Amino acid sequence: MVTGGAGYIGSIFVPALLREGFKVQVLDNFMFGQTSLLECCSSPDFEITRGDARDERLVKACVADADYIIPLACLTGAPICDRNPSEAKGVILGALDVILKFRSKSQRLIYPTTNSGYGLGEKGRFCTEETPLRPVSLYGRLKNSAEEKILAAGNSVSFRLATAFGVSPRMRLDLLVNDFTYRAVTDRFVVLFEAHFKRNFIHVRDITKAFLHAMKNFEKMKGEMFNLGLSDANLSKLELCMEIQKQLPDFYFSESAIGKDPDKRDYIVSNAKIEKTGFKPDVSLQKGIAELIKGFRIIRRNQYSNV
Repeated sequence: MVTGGAGYIGSIFVPALLREGFKVQVLDNFMFGQTSLLECCSSPDFEITRGDARDERLVKACVADADYIIPLACLTGAPICDRNPSEAKGVILGALDVILKFRSKSQRLIYPTTNSGYGLGEKGRFCTEETPLRPVSLYGRLKNSAEEKILAAGNSVSFRLATAFGVSPRMRLDLLVNDFTYRAVTDRFVVLFEAHFKRNFIHVRDITKAFLHAMKNFEKMKGEMFNLGLSDANLSKLELCMEIQKQLPDFYFSESAIGKDPDKRDYIVSNAKIEKTGFKPDVSLQKGIAELIKGFRIIRRNQYSNV
């Protein structure tokens, strides 16, 4: 059972589950008007319920026969949470409380939180799963609280996701790599604020791969949280632009002497813990940028975002 299964991650993950032979129940309110799961409708193993992940009646019915529950329903990102704080709390924490109310202890939970909870890291020091959490946004605080609930409930795994990127049927343009690549393709320039701030990145298909990895190795991984990112992609915004420029030489970028980035996150992350379980990402940052360049020759509309 996947809540928010028609979103950016879900629209990659749900078809992958069907290919693996799972029966999948999705609950989604389609708040962005997306049609990202239409390809799944031909599968007899796919069921879809249109509704709110906080609706107790719907959630109780959807979780009843599930072996795995993956709560993806979320207002994702700092901007949308800051604009809708009550809604963000309801979707992130309230919906999770509903799942935990009706979920049996034998049902396995896999939850995507965020590594943005690290907030402001220490220069030159990698954030591990033991690093104190210091979120600088409401989104980070809510997701940290959700992780606490998930792990306290037991029989669960939590992934602290790096900033996602890549093409998805429910595309997002507000993610950093996607945004900068879109600007490079369409505008050919970007002005950077606080260009030295660093982040870690992970392709959306590798998030799906990690979920499947956890399902296959659940007994070894349960009760733990794992950073999930590319170990060779702890990059500043300036370094990210330089990577994009290697594939789009006409891309121009500069750093503004004034102005600040409203997103104050700045940290580097170690992904050694999940790598020790045998997980290895497939999609490098460079391959993902190449994919996005092709995708943005198709997409020229601005509704593909969470802002």
